Amino acid sequence: MQENVNCCRLVPSHDALRGPFGGDVFSAWALYYQDGGYMKQGRGKYSIDTTDYTIGQDNIQKWGFDVHNIVFGVSAGLILLFLLATLFSDPHTAKMALDGVKWKIIANFDLLFIWSVNIFVLFCLGLIVSPYGKIRLGGDDAVPDYSVCSWLAMLFAAGMAIGLMFWSVAEPVAYFTGWYKTPLNVVPNSPEAARLAMGATMFHWGLHPWATYAVVGLSLAYFTYNKGLPLSIRSIFYPILGERAWGWAGHIVDILAVLATLFGLATSLGLGAQQAASGINNVFGLENTIGLQIGVICGVTLLATISVVRGIEGGVKVLSNINMIIAFFLLVAVIVLGGGVVLKSLPTTMGAYLENIIPLSNPHGREDQAWFQGWTVFYWAWWISWSPCVGMFIARVSKGRTIRQFLIAVLIVPTLVTFVWMSTFGGIAIDQVVRGVGALGTEGLKSVPLAMFQMFDVLPFSNFLSIIGIILVLVFFITSSDSASLVIDSITAGGKVEAPVPQRVFWALTEGAIAAALLWVGGTEAIQALQAGAICTALPFTVIILFMCLSLILGLRTEPRKL
Repeated sequence: MQENVNCCRLVPSHDALRGPFGGDVFSAWALYYQDGGYMKQGRGKYSIDTTDYTIGQDNIQKWGFDVHNIVFGVSAGLILLFLLATLFSDPHTAKMALDGVKWKIIANFDLLFIWSVNIFVLFCLGLIVSPYGKIRLGGDDAVPDYSVCSWLAMLFAAGMAIGLMFWSVAEPVAYFTGWYKTPLNVVPNSPEAARLAMGATMFHWGLHPWATYAVVGLSLAYFTYNKGLPLSIRSIFYPILGERAWGWAGHIVDILAVLATLFGLATSLGLGAQQAASGINNVFGLENTIGLQIGVICGVTLLATISVVRGIEGGVKVLSNINMIIAFFLLVAVIVLGGGVVLKSLPTTMGAYLENIIPLSNPHGREDQAWFQGWTVFYWAWWISWSPCVGMFIARVSKGRTIRQFLIAVLIVPTLVTFVWMSTFGGIAIDQVVRGVGALGTEGLKSVPLAMFQMFDVLPFSNFLSIIGIILVLVFFITSSDSASLVIDSITAGGKVEAPVPQRVFWALTEGAIAAALLWVGGTEAIQALQAGAICTALPFTVIILFMCLSLILGLRTEPRKL
């Protein structure tokens, strides 16, 4: 993509001032493409107005870095202040303070979170069947940069693959046994609880989170590849903000995206290190200490840094393909060794998901408020806080696809893969609880990081499965780290697609250093404090993504009238 391309500028005509309900406001904003320029159509009057902003014009180059002066400086300063405040304060106090803010946000804005994500799902499904689905990201002549298999592997690995390793056993068992309440107040340990546990798990990992990622990813891809704007969150709002997108309004959006991405990734590194260390302890008998967890983070960070230096083609794509091969092998092995349980679990999970998707999506009149806020609203806030990272990475690798192809790949395909994965791991785990075998069946859910390995212990070749599981956890974390690093690189480089190598290394090492430092000083409580901080960013981002939907529609209306 050209880094110095001029961009279209959308300016409301006088007719737009007749709104909000008088006149056709959207028609006043409608644009179409003609003779190589983006032209405004407003009651038969046309004008061309291009922005003088060029990608990277506010950047500074020093010490091998090429960074947006304000976004990089403010983001790095806030990250340093947060880290120092956490390190030199009582981690328990910090966790309690941030937890208090987090739960107040969840309790007071639960309707906003639930209805917003519902809107994202309907918005994406509507675009799939609309004429806009024919629009190709990058223009009619654009061709994909990656094969379908590599593209899907990168989407899935960056999106939530590591989360499936962490929660695929623990979450269904938690819902079934009432570990922390039950969905729709179903009676724990009952046949209906087993069915609803699988449906609720799929609800949290199916269409809704992927729709959140899809809105952000599609908006970024469209305005970057079709309109020539920088690959940065602020670009999405050009139809609404105009030139102010390059000022402080845009700076704030990008800074929030950097903080959410970095804090979310550091949290995942810390929690993932605990799961990997639990697996190592379970298989090899090494004590699960802070030292072992920090060792895991250091190893993951080192490999992620190497991958970041190699870029998407030589790093992320290769690792994502390896991920998918190992994951497919593990999935098939567990299905075969599960003794036919999966054949029963698959239809149960799908039926429960389709049957309960509307009741679980409805926030009104719920009698299971504790479960609803503690699980669903928490998850929605977590997915939203991750959406700048995942959405931007998805946009980065999706040039050349049509909008319909993009949304099917981001929304439908991962949901189907998640359905098979959750049905396999969760179904076998619940079966073990029902039969009272293994640690899950006799002791219940005691440790979320250890749950998957406890499920493996009951199956044949348990140590082999656990070793494969540990490897998969580590490789998934490497891909999460390097993809997030590339995203932060782009945002802090003013929307440039390729950032200098020293800058990539800086952010990759920073992510690992934050996670390791917090674990060393405050252990799990410090990581949970960071997670609470990341989730707090979900509140402003919920509103931001809602406006993304509006801005994307305004942009899509600039396409030729034949669409």
